[in-house]
Amino acid sequence: MVVRVLDTVFPRSCAGCRSGPWPFCNECLARLRPIEPPWCERCGNPTDEPQATCQDCPPPSLTSMRSAFVYDGPARRAVLRLKFSGWRDVAPAFADAIVGAREVADVDVVTWIPLARARRAERGFDQARALAVAIARRTGRPARRQLRRPISTAPQARRSGAERRMAMHGAFRASRPAPPRVLLVDDVLTTGATLAAAADVLRGAGAVEVHAVTAARSIARRRHALRRPARTAYPQAGSRPGLWLPGDPPR
Repeated sequence: MVVRVLDTVFPRSCAGCRSGPWPFCNECLARLRPIEPPWCERCGNPTDEPQATCQDCPPPSLTSMRSAFVYDGPARRAVLRLKFSGWRDVAPAFADAIVGAREVADVDVVTWIPLARARRAERGFDQARALAVAIARRTGRPARRQLRRPISTAPQARRSGAERRMAMHGAFRASRPAPPRVLLVDDVLTTGATLAAAADVLRGAGAVEVHAVTAARSIARRRHALRRPARTAYPQAGSRPGLWLPGDPPR
């Protein structure tokens, strides 16, 4: 009821362009690029033909990886608004996309890549935690802090994969013993260095499987399969807090 009233008085705008309806207007919806098969079965990297592993696969500490969208266009702008502009409703919208793809592994707990204390204070909240909590609610699994980040690493955007891996060494500590199967959540997958460093720590704390999911992924090599529009996954746009999924009746 409260959400409906707020939507009427302060209607949310498109997370991609800020001018259309929530969560994505028709124009932005057509430009979203969901990551779907064919792909690498292990890391979810789009490929022209299905394959078991690929040259972009992460270190063995990560059992599997999946991402909802290619990190460009409306998806990229939505992630940036989640991270830097406090658009917290973007987290459950992305969670709908991740869980709706039915590629989330069966796990014991959902956790996230934590921000360092100073960075969290600067932004006001932890966007990966918001995404993890939303995924946990949709999968019926507990969301639990398993990691802490005692040091704040410098921005990784312009670093190579090797530089990122070196920078992330020792960035995380376990905050408690880990159960056998863990789902590790972050906002964007680039080289996988951050997720791999966190997975190493989770393995050291007792995890046997560490599966990772992100809202979006940077793709270095473009594939024909990525040219399909997102309308098959999200056929309508509206003001409800989430994305329309196949078979999901209007609310």
